[in-house]
Amino acid sequence: MKIRDPHILAALPDFGVDRIPGASLAEHTSLGIGGTTDLLLIQRHSTLPELIALLRGAGIAYKLLGGGTNLLVRDGELPWVILQLAHQDPEVRLEGNSVNVDAAADLGRTVTSCAKHDLGGMEGLIGVPGTVGGALRMNAGAYGTQIGTYVRQVKIYRAADSRIETLWENQISFEYRHTSFAPDDIMLAVKLELPSKPYREIIEGIRICNEKRRSSQPLNQKSAGCIFKNPPGGSAGRMIDELGLKGFSVGDARVSDRHANFFVNSAHATCADMLGLITQVRERVHAAYGVELENEVILWTQ
Repeated sequence: MKIRDPHILAALPDFGVDRIPGASLAEHTSLGIGGTTDLLLIQRHSTLPELIALLRGAGIAYKLLGGGTNLLVRDGELPWVILQLAHQDPEVRLEGNSVNVDAAADLGRTVTSCAKHDLGGMEGLIGVPGTVGGALRMNAGAYGTQIGTYVRQVKIYRAADSRIETLWENQISFEYRHTSFAPDDIMLAVKLELPSKPYREIIEGIRICNEKRRSSQPLNQKSAGCIFKNPPGGSAGRMIDELGLKGFSVGDARVSDRHANFFVNSAHATCADMLGLITQVRERVHAAYGVELENEVILWTQ
């Protein structure tokens, strides 16, 4: 979608918004798939309610893009504009064991920044790509660690009320790859409480997690991480592997040879290729195991 309304174009700088016309989402997602649209980079997060009111008033649909690392986007010209929060300075502010983090901050850099101040607990998240806001949205986790464990407050834009508010930990439900945030809530910042831990011990934990990832995940290929959530008591990757589907492909979308729950863009995969692969693998798992796999990857395909 291209914003053509001169009134809106003239107002964007007043909201601290930089417009990138015709941005390719293939260049903003880890899968390297996605069409084009105007991208609005929001420098002043406090203006978000007014900006969204302006877009809504003009009938312009929008979606919020974080790090783009767990996302499959449709091809062609997109029917909505993209909002993206700019990085704030500083991204991480420490007060004892409390850590205030901007939602646009990189998750891995946040983990290492905390480690330098002897604050641990999140070592398992070091290799999880994307932003802190995206991790909050899905309660990202790995190697026994989930970010929701350490959340004490979250500052959000609540679309239902068109205002910014702060939620306390007892107002948020964190479950496996799921939270109680509304689909149109936008994460702005979070306060974490992390345990004190010697720096050397944290770094050793990070090293172990990185080695596990390098040995089991296609880190040098275009992917969106795990495509499916693990079913209760089971492993999506193991079931796909047991069906001999590593290397199975639809167009240039292919099941990774290294990790069966990672689907990679091996060359110039389209959204249709990836959706076709997801559908076929899900159907084969259901036929063999009677399990209906649920997507972990987020789909912007309508």
